[in-house]
Amino acid sequence: MLEAILLTVITAATPLVIAALGELVTERSGVLNLGVEGMMIMGAVSAFAATQITGSPYIGVLAGIAAGGAFSLLFGFLTLTLVANQVATGLALTILGLGLSGQLGESFVGQPGIKLQPIVVPLLSDIPFMGRLLFQQDLIFYLSIALVVGINWFLFKSRTGLKMRAIGDNHASAHALGINVIRTRYLAVMFGGACAGLAGAQLSLVYTPQWVENMTAGRGWIALALVVFASWRPLRLLAGGYLFGAVSIGQLHAQAFGIGIPSQVLSALPYVATIVVLIIISHNRRTTLINTPASLGKPFVPER
Repeated sequence: MLEAILLTVITAATPLVIAALGELVTERSGVLNLGVEGMMIMGAVSAFAATQITGSPYIGVLAGIAAGGAFSLLFGFLTLTLVANQVATGLALTILGLGLSGQLGESFVGQPGIKLQPIVVPLLSDIPFMGRLLFQQDLIFYLSIALVVGINWFLFKSRTGLKMRAIGDNHASAHALGINVIRTRYLAVMFGGACAGLAGAQLSLVYTPQWVENMTAGRGWIALALVVFASWRPLRLLAGGYLFGAVSIGQLHAQAFGIGIPSQVLSALPYVATIVVLIIISHNRRTTLINTPASLGKPFVPER
């Protein structure tokens, strides 16, 4: 029983972790993209459609990544090239993604999906209890762990990562030192979009292998809150992602056990937890200010 619950927690947490990691990198460069929900839903519909057309969920994964990355380019063009307001553009991107995905996925509603099968690691998968949890998972789960390790190394150990953090902290000083601020931010925004698309692909190919309109169900907003919860640090984000995943699954098991609480209240638990966490974090303003990129959300126009 415990093993089955933990397996569902992992599946529920994986898209949150991946989407939040992409947004973390984007925000570390000084760009605030509130369009995570829109990029996730576009990744979900593109992954499902590509899988149905080709019969290969791996091509679907690539399609989801490409859709998220392409959608993020629209955000990048508007905010980095045309210097539009980042908050308003991100919200518009989410609204556009939700509407466009519903239109594109209309013909796929009700069709049975092709699930991305788990990768069984020989010998290690036979370890009692832990074997099934860690070594019989799908490709996207393994990618999420690799992303956490890789991004943590990139941000705090690599020269390029340190340059990107410098841009996020003070884009004017970084520009004066010869760092290409706009190019770096474009790459960060595209990476964030690709991660959101991958998270969306996980939803339509692993979590619930089917297409349902608005199937992201606010997960993009939870991913945004996760970045703040983790103080813009990947390892903390991983822990937070699994905490939020456990809350999401906990309310489902509570309903299954017939706990005398209205189902609407239980369904709201993940979002209530998000609000509570943000309130707690807001009280520790010193820690928040130390870790928040100082140029976050501020437009940059290079001197000509």
